[in-house]
Amino acid sequence: MAPLNGEIKALEEVPDPVFSEKMMGEGIAIVPAEGKIVSPIDGEIVQVPDTKHAVGMVGKDGTEILIHIGLETVELKGEGFTPKVQTGDKVTVGQPLMEFDLEYIQEHAKDVITPIVITNSANSGKHYTMTNENEAKAGETVIITVSEK
Repeated sequence: MAPLNGEIKALEEVPDPVFSEKMMGEGIAIVPAEGKIVSPIDGEIVQVPDTKHAVGMVGKDGTEILIHIGLETVELKGEGFTPKVQTGDKVTVGQPLMEFDLEYIQEHAKDVITPIVITNSANSGKHYTMTNENEAKAGETVIITVSEK
């Protein structure tokens, strides 16, 4: 499910080669309409870095997901981010994970586009299909479909 409201973009459109060339894994990106992230899956939080610019999680099926809020946001050193979860928390679809100051990030970071990446996609043995939708509704829009190869 979509972790935030906004405009859906192909990962290849993210202006950062780490994401656009899928070095981190398969995925999709969303240009946020507001500063709220919700859980896209039922699973567990495995990482909220001290810089608070991202959330790492693992689903019940072993899918590892990274939600990276904006580009070069690690430089903000946590300013503008308010985590609602911590490492080890169990979460369900739609549960709030993070709030962020969208205007602050627009002013101080390279970009607000938010990649949602399956970090273990290369060796998962699964196939990932990205949505054709243009608009994401948090907790409602299916953005990635996972199937067996």
